Amino acid sequence: MKIRIKGNSVRIRLTRSEIVRFGKEGYIEATTAFVSSVFSYALQSRPDEYGHELSADFKDGAVTLYVPEKMAREWVETETIGYETWMDVDNGEKLYLLLEKDFKCLDETIEDQSDNFENPLAYKHN
Repeated sequence: MKIRIKGNSVRIRLTRSEIVRFGKEGYIEATTAFVSSVFSYALQSRPDEYGHELSADFKDGAVTLYVPEKMAREWVETETIGYETWMDVDNGEKLYLLLEKDFKCLDETIEDQSDNFENPLAYKHN
């Protein structure tokens, strides 16, 4: 699982096996260790009664992206690439949230991409 945070945007990407695990458990988490603390980020399915859009929170050093159950099932079981939304935050600003399936990069990378989805743009580069 990857997270990208830039300004008021949070993007989370999952590989094939991570999506399978999320589909079974409704939760997946990753961590990054620092000297004084551990940063964690998670994707969690939650009942649709909490809303029908993505939402997120940052609490106790952890970012959690919440996905409504119906949306989570659709994402796991179909070819849907991802979901996005703008979430209102308390200070009157908006936070952009994006959840995606992780595609193989089109350029050279040292990252292991064997578990990533085939990039639909790959045929244009060949």
